[in-house]
Amino acid sequence: MQATGSLRCERAKTAAGWTGQRCQGLCTGARRTAAAPRAVAAPPDTAAAPEPSTAKLSVNRPQKDPEALQFRQLPTFQDCFPASEKHYREVEHEGTQLRVPFRRVSLTGGSGLFDVYDTSGPQGFDPRQGLPKLRSGWVAAREARGDAVCTQMHYARQGIVTEEMAFAAAREGLDPEFVRAEVAAGRAIIPANKRHLELEPCVVGRKFLTKINANIGNSAVSSSIEEEVEKLQWATIWGADTVMDLSTGTNIHETREWVLRNSPVPVGTVPIYQALEKAGGEVEGITWELFRDTLIEQAEQGVDYWTIHAGVLLRHIPLTANRLTGIVSRGGSIHAKLCLLDHKENFAYEHWDDILDICRRYDVALSIGDGLRPGCQYDANDAAQFAELLTQGELTRRAWEKDVQVMNEGPGHVPLHKIPENMRKQLEWCNEAPFYTLGPLVTDIAPGYDHITSAIGAATIGALGTALLCYVTPKEHLGLPDRDDVKQGVIAYKLAAHAADLAKGHPAAQRRDDELSWARFEFRWADQFNLSLDPVTARSFHDATLPQEPAKTAHFCSMCGPKFCSMNISQELRQLAQQGEQAQQAQQGEQHAAPAAPATEAGSAVQARAEPAAGEGGAPAGQEQSAEEGMQRMSQQFKEMGAQIYH
Repeated sequence: MQATGSLRCERAKTAAGWTGQRCQGLCTGARRTAAAPRAVAAPPDTAAAPEPSTAKLSVNRPQKDPEALQFRQLPTFQDCFPASEKHYREVEHEGTQLRVPFRRVSLTGGSGLFDVYDTSGPQGFDPRQGLPKLRSGWVAAREARGDAVCTQMHYARQGIVTEEMAFAAAREGLDPEFVRAEVAAGRAIIPANKRHLELEPCVVGRKFLTKINANIGNSAVSSSIEEEVEKLQWATIWGADTVMDLSTGTNIHETREWVLRNSPVPVGTVPIYQALEKAGGEVEGITWELFRDTLIEQAEQGVDYWTIHAGVLLRHIPLTANRLTGIVSRGGSIHAKLCLLDHKENFAYEHWDDILDICRRYDVALSIGDGLRPGCQYDANDAAQFAELLTQGELTRRAWEKDVQVMNEGPGHVPLHKIPENMRKQLEWCNEAPFYTLGPLVTDIAPGYDHITSAIGAATIGALGTALLCYVTPKEHLGLPDRDDVKQGVIAYKLAAHAADLAKGHPAAQRRDDELSWARFEFRWADQFNLSLDPVTARSFHDATLPQEPAKTAHFCSMCGPKFCSMNISQELRQLAQQGEQAQQAQQGEQHAAPAAPATEAGSAVQARAEPAAGEGGAPAGQEQSAEEGMQRMSQQFKEMGAQIYH
């Protein structure tokens, strides 16, 4: 394969600040010429943070010089969550102190404090410096032992609870042994490349909190390194558990380096994209050797998981002939074209064992791609889609034989009634490996709103057991997402994931709902805002019509006003009922306190004469008549009240 320029592994290592003999002679291929990534800067305690730049960023326009980057100041953690503080829980694991992050919400009432899962990462670090290397000591100890295989699955099967397992367990509030057992069985993964030292580990599996992924990355016509780092930071502060850098434009290697050094969450990629870039955009130029070198390059940088479409086999491609939208996966279409060019089998499938050997050396998890996923409702659950899923099962079992962590990717575009079949087949055919789905989108009629159409499907398939939900933004099918689109996608999918956790009966999910509902019923508006996924937006909607501070304690909002609020009326009904009970109890107390009449024949006679004759129901006749008249009067009164309230 002839490339337009060459950049071999040694240059890549030097440019990225790598040391030692990490590649061990594996990387031999060429790489297209690109500007070198910026060297890693001094640690935070030796370099002053730069002043916030006032220069205007490019808006969806590539910047040619990666050395002249201009990062603007994002809204801070405190700006996004005004009543929250970032805290760390100290956890001891075999002599090592783990600092596990969480976000603490301060409330004006209710429980007083409420703790939530936090993915925002360390705050206040200049992107040029990168994040602290949390895992450096953990990884160094394993390398000092000379561990040849360093995957979390390998350690789990040896009965070892790693720091990553203990960290992830503490985030979930679970026993580390439970996490270890799930990873050992292949039902959960902890994506954690040994080169991604900045990572705060998380566990992905259907028995844990449902996780979400945010896709970022440039294209050939838009974005810049600054914008992609900004998208990363924005995605993680709002709750993305992982991100995928899907860059297909210029400076792919450099963009990924910046993302990794600033990412507290696992980072995934689709390596075939960079292989195509190295081949000058010509699919015909992609070879196994080029692809292998790309894998090693990315593993050295610290990529935590790869989407590889090894299940797209030559015999599957004709099954797409009658589809309405053909092959919609970029990676799937590239592999399909390579298969047809020479009528040969997918090289990723043929070299699967070689790929596994790279993965087990670095602990790169595999997300076996759904290259034949349906791209519209018409194509859902067809023969091509399920043929690939069946092959994914075979590849999953082969990966487990080498202790490589695996999850399976799924559709796509699927109507609601066809979603359960996808989950059933994946669990059966792929031996309960974690399922990772894009949506699915449940209708195709809403361009501009596909974050909603897909979140509906995501909540549905999440409730059935999908472990990781890949977000969709409002720009899906329309253009490259910007920072605001990323936030919209993350919030929509945090909703879907939370709804799935509620349906699965996760106690942490129910507690948050109960706490917010409690605040809502008591008209603690500030607590409602602060317990929500997006406090600033919730407050702004409320304050658009009632901005005054007394409105934060008022028993109504601008939708119902002071006379029509159902919760306020409900509270009044409770108060009336409580007052009635108190009056009844007081009356009963007075009766018990009155002196008893002497038990004489005379006394009994007086009491008998004072009691009127009983009516048909056993109640005194006069009392029955009075009660009937009272009920009629109250019935008319409540009818009139109802007419006022509801009409």
